[in-house]
Amino acid sequence: MPRRHLTFRQLETFATVARLGSFSRAAEALHLTQPAVSIQVRQITESIGLPLFEQSGREIRLTAAGQELLRTARELDDSWNRFESAVDALKGLKKGRLRVALVTTAKYFLPRMLGAFCQRYPDIEIELEVANRARIIERLRANEDDLYIMSFPPEELDVVATPFLDNPLVVVAPAAYPLPAGPLSLADLAPHPFLLRETGSGTRKAVDRHLAANGLTLKVKLALGSNEAIRDLVASGMGLAILSRHVLGEHPEQEGLRILEVAGFPLQQPWSVVHLRQKILSLPAHAFMNELLPAVRMAADTP
Repeated sequence: MPRRHLTFRQLETFATVARLGSFSRAAEALHLTQPAVSIQVRQITESIGLPLFEQSGREIRLTAAGQELLRTARELDDSWNRFESAVDALKGLKKGRLRVALVTTAKYFLPRMLGAFCQRYPDIEIELEVANRARIIERLRANEDDLYIMSFPPEELDVVATPFLDNPLVVVAPAAYPLPAGPLSLADLAPHPFLLRETGSGTRKAVDRHLAANGLTLKVKLALGSNEAIRDLVASGMGLAILSRHVLGEHPEQEGLRILEVAGFPLQQPWSVVHLRQKILSLPAHAFMNELLPAVRMAADTP
């Protein structure tokens, strides 16, 4: 029997089931009945000749064939978005969709950049995902977005990463915290309690790398996944911290904080815009990279 051609609607339905892990949730998201979703997935299965999902208790998981189809569906979605953007450009329009995912610390500056981009291209639809570094790397690995903003691009993936903004890490203390006299070094502060970001975050990676290079160990009283919580706890007098300067606002002293002058600081680990090397970037993605990199004009396309 000749293999049937799959439709975009069928692929969208399949991808939604895969993303939500449920036929009923996919039906709700797509505004379809559950039997309609099941029929479309069954038609794809019959056309391919291999099962796409397998049952695991009450959950469903992708088979090897399902994983391959999901990768293909995402690549087709990228290509179609690029085609739509190209057609819009030929019509003299600036429409399309831009999907950006960023680590939590980047939320202190990236939305302002997106705001300026939206003013320039008001008809481009923006999808923004903010999560911790582990989740953002999962999304990058699965090719779920156009561009990713982070300070430590993953070494295990084949990506193009282009620095576009400094990310100075500074030592922060409560405004009235007692400190040693004279010029400060991190070794002087090592006996004091520190509040740091959780292991695996970009900030913590930069701090741990600096500590290892200098043979230092800090007294970590608490590790947290929230910059805001660390900032507030430092202001309350609980201890010191090492945070991105972007987290502290324009006038940290008004929040009961003090940026310390410490030898070797600020640590510099720039923000980078990242995408998979094989990613086909849409015109909105190219336009946003131009917005981020005015002096580097699409340097991310250079191998």
